[in-house]
Amino acid sequence: MKKKEIYVKDIRQGNKIADTFLAAGKSMAFSQKGTPYLTVRLKDKTGEMESKVWDNATELDRVFKKGDIIYIEGRAGSYKNAVQLSIVNIEKCPPEEADPADYLPVVNADVDTMFDEIMTYVEKMKNRHLQELLKAFFRDEKNVDLFKRAPAAKGFHHIYLGGLLEHTLSVVRLLDKIAEHYPSLNKDMLIAGGILHDIGKIYEFSYDNLIDYSDEGRLIGHIVMGVEMINKTIAALPDFPEQLSLELRHLLLSHHGEYEFGSPKRPKTMEALVVHYIDDLDAKLNAFETFMADSIDKESGWTTFNRFFERFLYKGK
Repeated sequence: MKKKEIYVKDIRQGNKIADTFLAAGKSMAFSQKGTPYLTVRLKDKTGEMESKVWDNATELDRVFKKGDIIYIEGRAGSYKNAVQLSIVNIEKCPPEEADPADYLPVVNADVDTMFDEIMTYVEKMKNRHLQELLKAFFRDEKNVDLFKRAPAAKGFHHIYLGGLLEHTLSVVRLLDKIAEHYPSLNKDMLIAGGILHDIGKIYEFSYDNLIDYSDEGRLIGHIVMGVEMINKTIAALPDFPEQLSLELRHLLLSHHGEYEFGSPKRPKTMEALVVHYIDDLDAKLNAFETFMADSIDKESGWTTFNRFFERFLYKGK
């Protein structure tokens, strides 16, 4: 496997570049003289950069497609106060020669340690039916592998490999503390719901190269997909109580809170209400923190306008 040496964040005007990147997008256009040129959006785990192919654009366009790892040769210049590459050569990189972790952002924490902590919460459950359900679900090695790798979203929060696991563990930790504060809550239902609320995302997204929606993700969505997965697991358990199944499935179906946010149902149990609010809180805080960290103007105490939050965000002095 070839080691990547140059990352987007380190490229400066005047640098000669000869390295591999993920082709996050490409488009063909024509100059005023009618000459074709190719725009390629290059990506790695540190960021993205626009590049241009001015010569042999039609030929090089045939070499690769969006989502491929490509080896490029070129030079970094400047356009509208931003670094832009002019590419003179492109070769498609064989998948076995590239480490996917070089091209997509990855969670900072160790995924095995985080998953072990999730299973520690499962082991502490008093409700044997919920415990057996979760153990049965995670006995499937494919479920575990995808759960450790999946992002939590494409463009809002925890947008990196391992993001779903990190978000899930954060939600479960918070639910554990809330259960101590509100003893009337069903703690095991909270923990099970926290672990499973977004589990459909392991199939909602594709994340071998680009993070994007799968066909099933666009057509069905992770809420319904998650319920289908849990129904399948419950069907293999001989004595799982119907009422318990009903309440757990309701929690998954209602965790987005409102119809306009894609929730088929609104929360109608205390546990479903709590999971909804904690899920929403953790997602928004991660998005808030990430946007501030990625703010271009490091000297200002404010970010640029955030379209999701519909406001400028204050970073502090």
